[in-house]
Amino acid sequence: MGRNLPAEQVEAPRSSKMDKKRKKDKKRKLAAEAEEEAAVTATVETVKSSKKKRVENEPGAGAVEAENGAEKTVAVTGKGSEDPKYAPLRSFSAAELPSQVLECCSAFARPSPIQAHAWPFLLDGRDFIGIAATGSGKTIAFGVPALMHIRKKVGGKAGKKAVPRCLVLSPTRELAQQIADVLSEAGAPCGIKSVCLYGGTKKEPQISALKSGVDIVIGTPGRMKDLIEMGVCCLNEVSFVVLDEADRMLDLGFEPEVRAILSQTSSVRQMVMFSATWPLAVHKLAQEFMDPNPIKVVIGSEDLAANHDVMQIVEVLDDRTRDSRLLALLDKYHQAQSNRVLVFVLYKKEAARVETMLQRRGWKAVSVHGDKAQHDRTKALSLFKEGKCPLMIATDVASRGLDIPDVEVVINYSYPLTTEDYVHRIGRTGRAGKKGVAHTFFTQANKALAGELVNVLREADQVWMPSNVSKSTERNTFENAVGEYILKKSL
Repeated sequence: MGRNLPAEQVEAPRSSKMDKKRKKDKKRKLAAEAEEEAAVTATVETVKSSKKKRVENEPGAGAVEAENGAEKTVAVTGKGSEDPKYAPLRSFSAAELPSQVLECCSAFARPSPIQAHAWPFLLDGRDFIGIAATGSGKTIAFGVPALMHIRKKVGGKAGKKAVPRCLVLSPTRELAQQIADVLSEAGAPCGIKSVCLYGGTKKEPQISALKSGVDIVIGTPGRMKDLIEMGVCCLNEVSFVVLDEADRMLDLGFEPEVRAILSQTSSVRQMVMFSATWPLAVHKLAQEFMDPNPIKVVIGSEDLAANHDVMQIVEVLDDRTRDSRLLALLDKYHQAQSNRVLVFVLYKKEAARVETMLQRRGWKAVSVHGDKAQHDRTKALSLFKEGKCPLMIATDVASRGLDIPDVEVVINYSYPLTTEDYVHRIGRTGRAGKKGVAHTFFTQANKALAGELVNVLREADQVWMPSNVSKSTERNTFENAVGEYILKKSL
């Protein structure tokens, strides 16, 4: 009888069976994915938990403190570091400093970990080494003790022409200017004047400021050395010296200039060094110019590690496809053209080329690199910070120390020359407890750094799963190292 039924009635039961089978398959797939997701999450939590316990149980590990909602281990070493008088500050008022000095801290609820631990030692005149990530409040950490040092030196000598008593050395013009802005504002209520000395601009205004009298000199090594040799910058009264981003200064080859400048300061001085990492060259410099037993405070770890608030995506691709891939990512991350996106390149000419390419494709972009005049660099940074042009292409001059708020995405169009620079680049996002994204292009030319990169990715507790890419024997070492790992959750 079934053969005499209409075709649609004969096929209906078969179709129904197919639908049921599809639904069952879909349910099984969803259940498997949920189970896999739960397993991955549990594994990550277990790793984080065991890692935390391991840190807490390590000999010499310090307290665990919260910074912007994230836990940070703090290790303090050095002669007398356990003395109760050096207990970390719980509030700014606990420092018992004059209201004019503390005015620069009025916008903050309490000291950051580096400030809380640094002030008791620095205010007591101790030589100090601080290892902390950028964006942790280091400028105020050394700035307030510098103001107090100058006030004590000057005493009641009102009306006397100021001479430099504090020196801050910085690796880049942008960072020097940023420090100068903070210290100028902080020193204003106390009548303490600052000057910023850097290259790429005329010397005359800087010389004029020095001659009029200043208490604090902030500068880059090259311009500082020039003005010292001209006889217009005298540092023999400087008794409070800060080397900020010390590792970066040595990376850039400024060690001869730094040594020459330090030799011009007072033989009786308080030395302060801040650095994001602690390589051997910086350690040797500290041994030479500091007391034998300086205080050392490490916030987090002095080993190379990326900010865990940054989602890292590494994409292995051919060099020729970077332009088209960058445009695709901007469509994804910067569609509204209102959020801040920072694109890093390696060379000055590359920055100019990428900026021009994006502008021709309709993107509003600015750039910061060494071939630009200082005025143009300052203007580009200002437009980016204010959000008037929230897409910026930059060389590594923007990778360290700069306080650029609310950068949501970092794109490494060109991979940097060192893994340290990679960590500092992606540290431009995920600041102040916020989440960020770092999307990195990795090419054949970068294969020598693959192992170090994978170590950074693993340390950051990213969630990784095996790639679907076939494991052919022809694949290069860097592809095996990086291409074998892809993010479980793509953005």
